[in-house]
Amino acid sequence: MGPRADALVSMGLALLVSLTAHCSHPQAEGASQGGLDASRADLWASASASLLQGFWCQPAGQLSRDQLAALIRRMATQHVLLRAWQLSCLANLAAQQGLQGDFEVHPPDLLLFYNLTQVKEADCRAFIRRAAQGDTELLANLPDQRAALRHRALACLGGPRPRLSASDLLLLGVLVCDMDASSIVAADPHVLQNLQHCPRLTAAQQAALNKLLASGRTILGPPGSWNLEGLRALGHLASYISPGLWMQLQEAVGLDFFRSIVAACRAGQLRQHDARRFVTSFLEAKSKAVSSPSKRDTGRPCVRGNITAATLHDDLFLMHYDCGQLESCLGSRVLRANLDPLLQHPLPAECQQVVKAKLARVYPGGVPEEQLRLIPSLVYLYSLSEIGQWRVTSKDTVVTLLAPDGALENQTEAILQKFLDHNGTVTGALLVAIGGSRLCWMSPWQIQAIRPSEFRLAGALDISSCPQTRKNVLFDKAREAFASASTTDTYYRFMRPYLGGAPVEELRHLAQANVSMDIDTFTNLNPRVLQSLSVGNVTTLLGPNVGDLQKARSHPIISSWLRSLNRSALSELGLDTDPTGPTSSAHSTTGTPSTTLWMRHQAPTSEGPGSAAPSSGSPPAHLGYLPLAMALPAGLLWLLYGGTPRPSWHHPQGMVEDRTAPAPHAGEQGLACEAGHLPRPRCRPRGTWPHPPS
Repeated sequence: MGPRADALVSMGLALLVSLTAHCSHPQAEGASQGGLDASRADLWASASASLLQGFWCQPAGQLSRDQLAALIRRMATQHVLLRAWQLSCLANLAAQQGLQGDFEVHPPDLLLFYNLTQVKEADCRAFIRRAAQGDTELLANLPDQRAALRHRALACLGGPRPRLSASDLLLLGVLVCDMDASSIVAADPHVLQNLQHCPRLTAAQQAALNKLLASGRTILGPPGSWNLEGLRALGHLASYISPGLWMQLQEAVGLDFFRSIVAACRAGQLRQHDARRFVTSFLEAKSKAVSSPSKRDTGRPCVRGNITAATLHDDLFLMHYDCGQLESCLGSRVLRANLDPLLQHPLPAECQQVVKAKLARVYPGGVPEEQLRLIPSLVYLYSLSEIGQWRVTSKDTVVTLLAPDGALENQTEAILQKFLDHNGTVTGALLVAIGGSRLCWMSPWQIQAIRPSEFRLAGALDISSCPQTRKNVLFDKAREAFASASTTDTYYRFMRPYLGGAPVEELRHLAQANVSMDIDTFTNLNPRVLQSLSVGNVTTLLGPNVGDLQKARSHPIISSWLRSLNRSALSELGLDTDPTGPTSSAHSTTGTPSTTLWMRHQAPTSEGPGSAAPSSGSPPAHLGYLPLAMALPAGLLWLLYGGTPRPSWHHPQGMVEDRTAPAPHAGEQGLACEAGHLPRPRCRPRGTWPHPPS
C-alpha cells in the first residue's frame, strides 16, 4: 500500500481500537469496552475525515473541554459529514462543555442542532449565516428545531418582511428551501442561488421558479435572451423549467444545452432522474412547436432513417427520434447489440415503454441475465410475473437491478427471490451493496434466511424507512447476530439502527445500562412500545439527551407519547404543559412572531409495504443507499473512501448531496466482502449538474 497508506492504517487501527471499538465482530479481541484511553485522545484532533465519520458520542463524552473543542474544529476543517444521530449528541456534548459560543469554527451541520435559546442576540446574524450553510434535511426527525431555526432567522432579520433582499437571502442560505411559493416570486432574483442548494422543490416552488424566470427579472433576462452559460449556471434548477419557457428559447441555444445535458448524463456525471425530467420537458416543448401530433402514432413509418450504432452515440439522438420514430426505426439486431448506449440516454417514460416492448419481442422467454445488467432504468416497468421469467444467478446482477434508480421497492422481494432460487446466498457484502432500505422490502422468510454471521459482517444498516412489521423482524435477526457482544455498550453500538423493532423489555434494559440514546434513534422506536415506557424510563434511556424532546415534540411518535402524559410528567421532562405542536414550542423558544413565509414540514412516518409504494409501471423514487462491496472492515473502508464535502455555499455545484444516503461505509461496523465488477450505471445515480468552467 505504500508508507503513507500504512501510516494511515496504523493510525486508523489505533483510533478504532482505543476510542470507538468499531470492529467487524462484537467479540473482537482487544476492542475497547466503551472506555477512552486519554493518552490517545489527541488522535481525534488529527484524524482524517473518513475516520471521523465513525464518531461515537460515549467515548467522546470523556474528552476534556480542550480535546472536544479540537475535535469539533477538526471536523469543520475536514468537512466531516456526520449523521443526525451523531450530530444531536455531539451538540449536547458541546453545550455541556460551554463550546457553543465558538460556533464560527464549528461545522454548519452541527449548528442546526444547537439550543437556539443560548444564541446571544449580538451573535444572531453570524450564527444563522453559518447554520444556513448546513443540511436542514438532517432535521427531518426534529420538526420543532427546524421550525425554531426558521423563526430565529426571521428574528435576526428584524421580523417578517414582504420582500427578501439580496443581503437577506445571503443570511438565510439553505433555509430558503423552506419558503413558500409567493415569497420566492417576491424575493430578490438572487434567490436562484439559494434554490440551487435545495435537494428538491415542491410543485408550488417549481411554479414559483418558472414565474420568476418568465418575469425576466433574473440575471438571465427574458427567456428569449437566455444563453448557454446562463442556463448552465442554473444548475439543477434548469430541470424544473416548464415547456412553455423552453419554447421561447433560441433554437441554437436550446440544442447546445440539450447536447451538454445528455453528454453529462451519458458520461455518468448527472443524476438520471434530473436529466430525464429536463429531457421530457424540453421534448414536450419541441412537440408543441411543430405541427405534427404530439402523441405517438404507432403506424407511422420510419422517416428519419434506420437507427444505427453511430446514431445512438449522438447526444442529439432524442431530438431527431421521438418515441414514435424510435419504435419505427429501431431494429431488433441494433437493439440487441447496442442496448447499453441506447439506455445511456435519459429516455422519457414513453420511450422506455417502447424499448421494453421491443425487448419482449426480441426475448419472448425473458430478458437474459447479461442484458438485465444493462436495464436498471427500465426495471420499474416490469410486473412481478415478468420478473418471474428472469434468470438471476449473479450478485452483480442483483446489485445492478436494485440500484438507486433501478427497481421499485416492492419489486425487491421478487428480484431477490430469483437469485435465491438459483442457489444464491444473501451475504454481508450483498446487504451492504443493496443498502438497508432494501431490507424493508424483503419478505420475512428472506430475512430469516440470512445467516447471523453474514448479518454481522453487514454491520449497522439504516432501516429507518422500514415499516414497523419489518423493523420487528429485523430486530430479531440483529439480536440473533449480535447477542454475543461482550458488553452492553458494544451490543448497543451494533443494535442501535435496529432498535425500531425492540420490545419494551429491551429498551428498559438499555435504559438501566445508561446508553444515552440519541433523539434521532428515539424517534424511530415502535410507537406502541413507547407508550409502555414511563417518564422515568425515557429520562434514563435518553440521559443527557432528554432535552432534545423539545426539538422533536411535534414528531408523530413523540407527540403521541406526550399526549398520554399529565402536566406533572411534562414538567418533569422540562417541557411546557401544552403539547400541541411545533408552533407554540417554536415561538416559545425563539420569542418571534408568527409568519406565513415558511412551509410546514411533517416528520416522516413508516408505512407498511404496499401502502405508499409506487406500483410497477410508475417511475422509481430515489432510494437512499450506495452500491458498495469491498473486502475490508468498514473502519478501513473509510481509508479508501475519503470524505467528500458537500458543495460549499459560496461555490455552488448544482446538486446537493443526498444525506439520506449512507456514507461509503454503509455497514458502519461491519465487513463487506466478495467485491465484484459492476457495470457503469446509466447516467449517474448521484452527481453534479454540468456548469461552465470558472
